[in-house]
Amino acid sequence: MTKIFTVANQKGGVGKTTTSINLAASLASYGKRVLLVDMDPQGNATMGSGINKSNLNITVLDVLTGEVSTEEAIQRSESGNYDLLPANGDLIAAEVGLLKVKSKESRLRHALTRVKGSYDYIIIDCPPSLSMLTVNSLVSCDSVIVPMQCEYFALEGLSALLDTIQKIGRLLNPKLKVEGILRTMYDPRNSLTNEVTAQLRKHFGDKVYRIAIPRNVRLAEAPSYGLPALAYDKNSKGALAYLGLAGEIIRRAKTAVKPELEMTG
Repeated sequence: MTKIFTVANQKGGVGKTTTSINLAASLASYGKRVLLVDMDPQGNATMGSGINKSNLNITVLDVLTGEVSTEEAIQRSESGNYDLLPANGDLIAAEVGLLKVKSKESRLRHALTRVKGSYDYIIIDCPPSLSMLTVNSLVSCDSVIVPMQCEYFALEGLSALLDTIQKIGRLLNPKLKVEGILRTMYDPRNSLTNEVTAQLRKHFGDKVYRIAIPRNVRLAEAPSYGLPALAYDKNSKGALAYLGLAGEIIRRAKTAVKPELEMTG
């Protein structure tokens, strides 16, 4: 059964796109079939997957507006070993264009319905703002992965995001939930980091991933080469952390379906 995650945080600079790219590559390295959907007009997930956003003839915008089928727009990230629905600055037009179309909040959901049977995981990278693109991303997914830095302002941003998820769930996507909270740019030597981690565990318990993503130069360098960290330096701390995260997500999924299997067995 396909799992669809949106990687979201209304606060910028928290490692959202880095997480989308590297989680996609890490899940692929476990033999999973993965589609990464770039819903950010900056196109950073596209560039970080080794595809030049400036040379695109077809993007996710064409899928959202119904100009082409989802299958026609999908490209292959050779560096990440996953498929990609790419984006570039043209996607800004979707903000206006989608306001004029029927079922504007669910255009992406309908587009993914065509192809989701071909994948184990679909990961959606969305903009750091509550836009129609973000709404489409949240309506399309099963759950949300929230990357965040361990700082107090990030906790305030998390509260706002949870309110948004709750509203979208109530109005447009009843199954929507938080999949997990991912601590990024993590430094265990920092007392504030440990305090915020304690707060997160107190309020969210097992929703906080055991794996945290450390500050890592190789992880920061990789996108400029159009590579996930796993392809750039597979032994770097950043690459190993995302491999660990992928493993944790896969184990959680197995644990979640086990009771159902026991009942039907």
